[in-house]
Amino acid sequence: MALVHELESSGNWLFRRRSWLPLFLVVSGLIMMYLGNRQAIIFDLRDEMIFLGISVLGELVRIFTVGFAPRNTSGRNTAAGQIADELNTTGFYSIIRHPLYLGNFLMWLGPVIFIRSAWFAVVFLLVYWLYYERIMFAEEQFLRRKFGDAYDSWSAKVSAFLPFQFKWIPPKLGFSFRNVLKREYNSFVNIFLIFSILDLFRNYYLTGRIFMTRIWLLLLIGAAVIWLIIRSIHKYTRWLEVEGR
Repeated sequence: MALVHELESSGNWLFRRRSWLPLFLVVSGLIMMYLGNRQAIIFDLRDEMIFLGISVLGELVRIFTVGFAPRNTSGRNTAAGQIADELNTTGFYSIIRHPLYLGNFLMWLGPVIFIRSAWFAVVFLLVYWLYYERIMFAEEQFLRRKFGDAYDSWSAKVSAFLPFQFKWIPPKLGFSFRNVLKREYNSFVNIFLIFSILDLFRNYYLTGRIFMTRIWLLLLIGAAVIWLIIRSIHKYTRWLEVEGR
């Protein structure tokens, strides 16, 4: 198999299993905390709110990408294949080709630096890049075949992952808060769930007792309540359904 086809095939395979990466990071982080310097992971409110802030920033990137996205674009690919009814070139897509993956990176960077291990952070950077480089390659191959010169012209001007130019083009559609709620409520609660799991194991490693630090417990309860409300609305009503989104 030619390398270009192998990269595309592996990218599609990894996309269908993209939920593996967070699980791998959490398990690896728990092992690293157990084996590493216990003094380094002692609770520090200021530092841990900074870590949380980085993850929330990543969620905000996703929110302001998804909120302006039309139907069947921006991460709507499925196990059955790629989906793109049109080429997104406005909003965040006017400064970066893969804003959702930048959002994911920031969301996961918060828990990674919670571990307080430089080696773990370096490994995360390498694994994330290798993992998502192939996913991005597969997506871009699909878009090139579907949109041809329009895609080539856009991709020549817009960087893949980090914005190096800021020629912002306003989104064509207005911001849809309901679309954000429908698509992002799981990602939102996962931020607090992952931090809470890390806190629970950290406390067990340090004290031998199973408990959660008060601030993380309160944040998890609040996030869970929000998740339950949105989940119920999504499951039992059509209020989150938006025309064209």
